[in-house]
Amino acid sequence: MFRIGARGKPESPPPWHIEFIVGLAKVVRPSVYVELGVHEAELFNQVIPYAGQLIGVDVSPASSSFVKQAPNARFICGTTSEFAAELQESPVSIDMLFIDADHCRESVVRDFRDYFPFVRPHGLILLHDTHPGDASFIDPRLCGDAYLAIEELQSDESTYEMMTIPVSPGLTLCRKRTSQLSWAE
Repeated sequence: MFRIGARGKPESPPPWHIEFIVGLAKVVRPSVYVELGVHEAELFNQVIPYAGQLIGVDVSPASSSFVKQAPNARFICGTTSEFAAELQESPVSIDMLFIDADHCRESVVRDFRDYFPFVRPHGLILLHDTHPGDASFIDPRLCGDAYLAIEELQSDESTYEMMTIPVSPGLTLCRKRTSQLSWAE
């Protein structure tokens, strides 16, 4: 299932989640897509044709060089907490949020809680690295302990529902809702 690299270390599995999320964006057509942790913008750039407005956030200035220039795409160099504070002043209604910045439990929980108020009812929150293939993937450079955030967040599901796709590195899907049918809410 997992390949061992030349140095005897596990290699990250192929990024299947990118194709999955792009397919989801094709169907959902989010008016506002926010990606926390753009890195090399592989996913971000592929969502551009399917979203009205895209906002990518990353602490690395180098990430900006990977983001395609598009009239509907904006890159913010800074921490996810800094951008969450900016949203307090100028809120947006997020249709699809991808959390993949810092892979530690504390950061994932903080990002989820900081951004949840800005996600519209029945909006989607996608959390990456939530089902590491084995203990070797709990390395901070790979999945970290992001999976522990899901265990914590699942304890309070009165306003959202969650499920994790159990294929490494894992993707948890969350829908903000208080009723099953969006048109009945």
